[in-house]
Amino acid sequence: MRLLVLADTHLRRGRARRLPDQVYAELERADAVLHAGDVLVTDLLDELAGFGPVYAVLGNNDEPALAATVPEVRTEELGGVRIGMIHDSGPTAGRPGRMRRRFPSADVVVYGHSHIPFDGVGIEGQWLFNPGSPTERRAQPVHTYGILEVADGVLVSHAVVPVED
Repeated sequence: MRLLVLADTHLRRGRARRLPDQVYAELERADAVLHAGDVLVTDLLDELAGFGPVYAVLGNNDEPALAATVPEVRTEELGGVRIGMIHDSGPTAGRPGRMRRRFPSADVVVYGHSHIPFDGVGIEGQWLFNPGSPTERRAQPVHTYGILEVADGVLVSHAVVPVED
């Protein structure tokens, strides 16, 4: 199962900005989409749902309408892998322990908020994954998104992918 992982897309209604073409190409290949918050408007989630199942969590900049339908925290089992999701995982210091306590049964924790990509192991083998942002890189050198591949209860592959301009 191929999962496209997004966070911090920050797309607003009425603006000309959209997801990069490279992300749309990935949407065509993905079995599902994970969005770790700061979607901003329901329109983007609706658009993503046109490609397949979408699992999202609420970000600190999301419109009030999203709060009625999108949880702040969630755990899903996809391809036999338990995936915890949260927007803001807190400061870097202590993050692995916080995520293990917050999602004790999760194999992978997906988060966003910082716009800083991260793809690495936490505590007791729990994988921590921040895809960065495909639209607002802030202080990062490039825009990014993530790909997770899961099958038979195993995280088969994982990557933060740079968006090529």
